[in-house]
Amino acid sequence: MISRAFSKVNKNQLIKTVTTNRIVSCNNRNNKSQLIQSFSTSTENNNNNSNNSNEQNQQQQQQQQQHQKEQQPKKLIKELGFFGGLVAAGLGGFWVIDMIVNDDFDSFTDKFRTRLPESERKKRPKIVILGTGWGSLCFLRKLHTDLFDVTIISPRNYFLFTPLLVGGTTGTVEVRSIMEPIRKYCKRADADDATFYEAECLSVDPVSKKVKCFDNSAVKGEVSEFELEYDHLIVGVGADNQTFGIPGVKENACFLKEINDTRNIRDKILDCLETASYPGQPEKEIDRLLNFVVVGGGPSGVEFTAELNDFLQSDLLKTYPLAKRINVTLVEALPHILTIFDKKIIDHVEKRLQSSNNTKIWTKTAVVGVREKEITVKNTSTKEESVHPYGLLVWATGNTPRKITTQIMQSIGSDVQNNRRGLVVDDYFRVAGADGIWSIGDASINPLKPLAQTAQVASQQGRYLGRLFNQLADEMNNDLIKKRENPEAHKEQQKEKQQQEKANLFNSITGSNKSFEEAVKEKPLFRYKHMGTLAYVGDHQAVAEFKGDHSTTVSEGYITYYLWRSVYFTKLLSFRNRALVSFDWLKSSIFGRDISRG
Repeated sequence: MISRAFSKVNKNQLIKTVTTNRIVSCNNRNNKSQLIQSFSTSTENNNNNSNNSNEQNQQQQQQQQQHQKEQQPKKLIKELGFFGGLVAAGLGGFWVIDMIVNDDFDSFTDKFRTRLPESERKKRPKIVILGTGWGSLCFLRKLHTDLFDVTIISPRNYFLFTPLLVGGTTGTVEVRSIMEPIRKYCKRADADDATFYEAECLSVDPVSKKVKCFDNSAVKGEVSEFELEYDHLIVGVGADNQTFGIPGVKENACFLKEINDTRNIRDKILDCLETASYPGQPEKEIDRLLNFVVVGGGPSGVEFTAELNDFLQSDLLKTYPLAKRINVTLVEALPHILTIFDKKIIDHVEKRLQSSNNTKIWTKTAVVGVREKEITVKNTSTKEESVHPYGLLVWATGNTPRKITTQIMQSIGSDVQNNRRGLVVDDYFRVAGADGIWSIGDASINPLKPLAQTAQVASQQGRYLGRLFNQLADEMNNDLIKKRENPEAHKEQQKEKQQQEKANLFNSITGSNKSFEEAVKEKPLFRYKHMGTLAYVGDHQAVAEFKGDHSTTVSEGYITYYLWRSVYFTKLLSFRNRALVSFDWLKSSIFGRDISRG
């Protein structure tokens, strides 16, 4: 009974346990389903949140990209503005430096000046300018041409940048790159302010104030001569080649003065090489043809010798088998070359030139005779003479007055004009013994303050005289009016002045009345400012000398070579010339010099 009761109890407990377990399992199932539902709901919420965040991120990215696109043009404009400002500042700085170096600010301000009408200019003083060199062109550029009736006379219708002329003999620069048309400077403010005639002045009459000119070109018309009256004559014809009266020089030597000279030298160098290459040419004749002689140890002679050596080493040796037999001899009558430089520079250049196997320097050697194929030289120490054959002879020994300069000196009188270098002038460049004649550059000489005959001197003199004429324009015009009103009184005054000038060369030289003379003397005197002396010595090297009041600075080497080029680059008169010369330098350094004739 007891066991039955116990079993019944166990059965009931078992039933309760199973029931409880079932209830628990059911609860667990419900919990799991709820958990699954909650997980799925959270997952959906997370997915929705992620989708929302992705959309927001995409929108932000799109907004950023759109903002960047909008900012890119603005940023580009800012960058371009910045770099453009730098370029503009650089060009402006270069322009200011260029104006300062070339003393050219008044050429810029002249464009904004009120000008006289063209109808009034023919009544103004007549200015006749002889020559288109450094002095004449610098005078013309500074002159207020609307205040005068200006006429230019020259046998060449261009200005030639002579410091780079030597480079044209070997092709380092093309000669057209260093030429500037003179008619370009005759035209200002859309009006013809000056008249140019391509003619050569034959004679000047200081009394009647007339110049006689003739056409020396190949093409002549029915009229080939003419006369012009002047009130003021500017003689800026430069100088001729100094031959010292040695027979045969003009007939057989090549000079370094004009464009045609560079072409003749270049053609003759190549002609000698081509002729020496003929089959069967005797050895002695080859040696003669390839012996090049340069007479004159100044800057021109030294620079040509250096350029010729560069041409030989860089170009000719590559194409002409016989070029290695070329010999270059530099002849100088003085004990040293480049005597205008410091002794240190002289020694350096002499050593450098003679370091080449193809180059020799003969100092204390004077040329006494020139024939077609040989020169005769004399040692100034031993007085011994010797004969040497040559294929090319280049003459670069200095200057002498031109025929027109000599004619003016003779017409004035040797008692006043007695200097062999040129027309005697005072500190205002008035020619002694003549009324209304002024002279600048190589054609003039101030005995009290002699200066070297260089482009640097002539350009400063031309700028000074042009500004002086601008300051005296009113006085000159008033003086002209008085002459026209009373010509007889003017002639009497001139006779009195000529008598006074014999006693005092520079007493009332040009003025026709006291007021004009006083106006001239009130103006500041010309003061030359030496900017230094430069010379190229070959193989991308140059020498420079800068003289101060109390010290002298010398420089040599590669850095000086780039200084030499920079100085001449800034001195070129136009941006056209600068672009062409820069291209020539670049072209010759990359491709070499042209070795074709013609």
